[in-house]
Amino acid sequence: MLNYWWVTRPKRKLDSVPEVLATFADISLNQEWSGQRGTQMAYEDALEKAGLKRVGARRDQSGSGGRTYGAWLVSLGLIFKHAKTGNIKLTLAGEAIMNGDSPVDVLKQQVLKYQFPSSFSMGRGVQVSERFKIRPFRFLLRLLSDDRLERYLTQDEIAKIIAVDAENEKESVYEMVVQKILRFREVGDKCLDSNFYERYKPSRGDVNRDHSFSHLQDMANTMINWIEYIQLAKRNEDRNLVILEEKQAEVDAILSTHLPFIDRPTDHEFFQRKYGLDPKHRKDIRNLEKTQTVTARIIAEQKIRTAYIKTSLMKPITGITPGLISEITGETGISSDLVEEILNKVYPHGAVGAFLSSYFEMAFKGREECTEFEVATTELFKDVFGYNAKHLGQTGSKSAPDILLLSDSEGYQAIVDNKAYSKYSISGDHHNRMVHNYLKRIQSYSSSSLPIGFFTYIAGGFGKSIDKQIEDEVKESGIHGSGITVSNFIKMIENHQNGVRKYSHRDLRSIFSLDRQVSLKDVCGSETTKDVYKPGMWEEKQVADSLN
Repeated sequence: MLNYWWVTRPKRKLDSVPEVLATFADISLNQEWSGQRGTQMAYEDALEKAGLKRVGARRDQSGSGGRTYGAWLVSLGLIFKHAKTGNIKLTLAGEAIMNGDSPVDVLKQQVLKYQFPSSFSMGRGVQVSERFKIRPFRFLLRLLSDDRLERYLTQDEIAKIIAVDAENEKESVYEMVVQKILRFREVGDKCLDSNFYERYKPSRGDVNRDHSFSHLQDMANTMINWIEYIQLAKRNEDRNLVILEEKQAEVDAILSTHLPFIDRPTDHEFFQRKYGLDPKHRKDIRNLEKTQTVTARIIAEQKIRTAYIKTSLMKPITGITPGLISEITGETGISSDLVEEILNKVYPHGAVGAFLSSYFEMAFKGREECTEFEVATTELFKDVFGYNAKHLGQTGSKSAPDILLLSDSEGYQAIVDNKAYSKYSISGDHHNRMVHNYLKRIQSYSSSSLPIGFFTYIAGGFGKSIDKQIEDEVKESGIHGSGITVSNFIKMIENHQNGVRKYSHRDLRSIFSLDRQVSLKDVCGSETTKDVYKPGMWEEKQVADSLN
């Protein structure tokens, strides 16, 4: 039995979940899973072939690798075993990902609903202690919002304090954890219980005295990766976990809304169906008892879905194009006519959301993947917002910005500079580049005679002085400008794609000409919290009537 929080981690990040799920569906959906070693080994082979699992010597020929990845999907509420047929089914959340919904939106809900006890945590081979009755990620968000903790947590604090002491969500327990964290920051490991190693040892084997906390730190690191994936918090330059500044209102809304525990964790199907509700549903009323004859068309459709999801994670897809059809046809070997038919039926509006999880990560990697960040931004301005966008950053010239935008409809050109940093500030050198090289000498890299409509910086985050720094550039250049975090830029893309708010080139010029950092309110309008968080999906009624 595990006497601490636990999340399974065949992969430490959630970015590959859509492809892992699609691969699973291709091999195992609507089939028996338990005890089917052939199917489990076939899934393992498919994961290795897709590059989702490292190829290496297997400990046995039992399909344990495939089972581990299957358990990952169960733990996130994406699949379940149907009680009457014994076949594997997708939850509504699993279906949503397979249908091209934003995996970040879907998995955000799943991570926030993640609880002990659960069907997974009580399952054979896991067995998290029954003393835990807690939503761990909501608990972490509350701690991250606490001024007494200076609104940050370290990996060590999660591993050595929170994951072992936070048993439930009672106020007394919360306060105890806060005080223990503060004490830990003063004296370190001296505040730990004298029998810590024995009480919180790994489930298998003895404690390695040279790396006594490694199993707990691995778990804490994985949990941090999960919370980073759902784009609410990020590790800063000091490697401390902090809520993204522009996401604090969303976090506050999450924490202020009552979320009942899902009951009956020992009833696998009942629990998974409730846990696996996607953002669009309040209950799962599907009748899944009817068996469907597996035809060649059904097999082909699943292969097309799998290939599409793989592609959508690598680039933004705004619609079904001849190029996309050709790419999926080449990947699957299925006729282009059938590929086109299936894609238009299942994904008529494309699937930009799948790519945005990768795009978000690009904005925090510094120079490591700056070119990739620039290219992706160019494609998004082109494909989503309809600009004639050109990536200039590949020249490596300090006399040209990363991206040049042309709007023929509104008669202007604009400059975009990407900064893949969590706290970007405009240095003196960067100020001079923007004003004197990019804005005042635009004719050196642009053949257009159109006036400059705006300049903007897109970054993971900004320093405290960014508004003053932008204002100084505006005053010196005479051109309106702005900065926008990657989170808020992604929100603009989602709004546009989902029809929540369509942005014309005139609208975009107005937003990017605010002469300061663009806020979530600028992007979404006055009802900011309502726009980013839908409390109704968390109401008690949801759980009460989810499944009768």
